[in-house]
Amino acid sequence: MDRLADIPSQEQPLASTRWPSVLWVVRHGQSAGNVARDAATEQGLARIPLTHRDVDVPLSDLGRQQAAALGRWFAEAHEDGRPEVLLASPYVRAVETARLFREHGGCAPDEPVCIDERLREKEFGILDGLTTSGIHQLQPDQAEFRRLLGKFYHRPPGGESWVDVIFRLRALLDTVSLHHAGRRVMIVAHQVVVLCLRYIIEGLDEAQVLAIDREGDVANCGITEYRFDPEAGHHGALVLARYNVTAPMVADDTPVTAAPDKMVAARG
Repeated sequence: MDRLADIPSQEQPLASTRWPSVLWVVRHGQSAGNVARDAATEQGLARIPLTHRDVDVPLSDLGRQQAAALGRWFAEAHEDGRPEVLLASPYVRAVETARLFREHGGCAPDEPVCIDERLREKEFGILDGLTTSGIHQLQPDQAEFRRLLGKFYHRPPGGESWVDVIFRLRALLDTVSLHHAGRRVMIVAHQVVVLCLRYIIEGLDEAQVLAIDREGDVANCGITEYRFDPEAGHHGALVLARYNVTAPMVADDTPVTAAPDKMVAARG
């Protein structure tokens, strides 16, 4: 698989075009982990019964349908141009979503899926694989720390806070602006990544991004779109055009799901 660092840099852009012309941020399709978490919660289990790493959790059958619907929607010219650059988290569910999107016409068939580890899911450390009740049963100290610190700053042992995710995503956006200015870029990643990118790009604060989070989960294969506005700010800026749009699934008569990733208990 191609990696973002291997892509040759474009000619140095002018300041007014330092950002992509369009940036789409998409959450992966429904995963097998979503399904397993729901079952564990219904059964009152402390742990989600998965036998492999979170990074290796694949899409569910419905998740594959959602990714295909997303690709067909872009292929049918519902956008004014398909992505010219396709970036993805290294997690299997994100890579599968990007590949299925491409296979169903969402971008050129020879467009590489460029993996960047900075787009990975928030790391949950000691809370990995626990349900909400499991955290309170098995890690009550962490449940209390999270209550006191809030989900934005709480870092479970061996894991990350939202601030840690934001730190790596700032570097990711610097790379995107360096290599892909003026181009149409799609990122396929995870719920926390979508929200943290909104925090960075829109200059939000903790209260604002958590308010967006409380409104509801990011839908699987939901589209968040930014467009470059040369009149915004001092030198132009990416401006939010829409958030969490599920039109591709609705148009394709594919069920929409907004179940959070399987380690949701660690972030809420």
